[in-house]
Amino acid sequence: MDMHAPSRFQRAATAGWLLACAFSLAACGGGSAPGAAGSSGSGKQGAREEQAVPVETAVTLRQGVVASYAGTAPLEAPIEAQVVAKTSGVLLRVLTEEGQQVRAGQVLARIDPERLRLELQRNQAMMRKLEAEFRRAQELFERKLLAADAHERLRFDLETQRAAYDMARLELSYTDIVAPIDGVIAQRMAKQGNLVQMNQAVFRIVDISRLEAVLNVPERELALLKSGQPVALRVDAAPGVAFDGSIDRISPVVDAGSGTFRVVTSFSDPTGTLKPGMFGRLEVVYDERQNALTVPREALIEGEGLPAVFVVREGRAVRTVVEIGHVTGALAEIRGGLEDGDRVVTTGRATLRDGALLQLLGDPVGALEAEAIAQGRAAQDSAG
Repeated sequence: MDMHAPSRFQRAATAGWLLACAFSLAACGGGSAPGAAGSSGSGKQGAREEQAVPVETAVTLRQGVVASYAGTAPLEAPIEAQVVAKTSGVLLRVLTEEGQQVRAGQVLARIDPERLRLELQRNQAMMRKLEAEFRRAQELFERKLLAADAHERLRFDLETQRAAYDMARLELSYTDIVAPIDGVIAQRMAKQGNLVQMNQAVFRIVDISRLEAVLNVPERELALLKSGQPVALRVDAAPGVAFDGSIDRISPVVDAGSGTFRVVTSFSDPTGTLKPGMFGRLEVVYDERQNALTVPREALIEGEGLPAVFVVREGRAVRTVVEIGHVTGALAEIRGGLEDGDRVVTTGRATLRDGALLQLLGDPVGALEAEAIAQGRAAQDSAG
């Protein structure tokens, strides 16, 4: 046995002294204890470290906000007419074709008029005969040589024949099929040489200078929409082009079955791009605000009580209740709860809890600030 080797009691005393020094240094912030004591302190600090949640954020902005109602509806022509034959006969000539612009009163086609012309001549001859008889009867009646009832009978026969003549002349005029309105020939339903019957449709005319689209709007929007409000229309036939229109009229009643009311919008298109039957996407702008405080719509937390957002405060998520204004497109107007420059969480908020430590992605400045704040908090926790 070596007399100079330290005894078991001396080794235990030395280890106790070193451990006491390590605890003293840790309490004074003088560094970590060496050896085994230092390893133990590092393990306790690691156990206290909090895992940061990676999120994407955005800063509140001041910008204009437009509140609108969007819907879809087919375009319709409010002025449309079926042109029918008012008399029967063979279609002698067709003067217009589909796609041609016509004016009211323009002759579109002609029916063979010969039979009706002869009928008119016969009635005209009968009328002239009765006129001559009535003139002779009038002279006799004035000289008291004709009874009053015979005179009245001749006058009645003459008036009847005049009416028959006017009717025959009207029937003859019906052999010219004319346009009742201005518009475009949308469809021709008979060909030259066909036998057409009375009241048979021959043409369809559509006035495309003014088109309408009917929206069935939920009753909760009833107080927001007014006649004269601007409407933007987009169709697939003209990508990237918005056609201007307005609300023409609003139905005063709400359909009890669907809970909607009819809103009729009207459009005029000098270029001729819009056609009846096109499917349109409509947007009615009912309010517009300048310099509104906004956040991305995806930052909103809805369906869990009052609407809220997660605001970044000193590197942590703070759930903040907000007052929402207009929500349109990708933006939401904030009327209360936030200030200019506040940073809100947009992506990753689904897994957040109030007070969670954040790792800001895609924002170097915000990430450095959050990291510095987190390191400061960790230093305070380890010092405590």
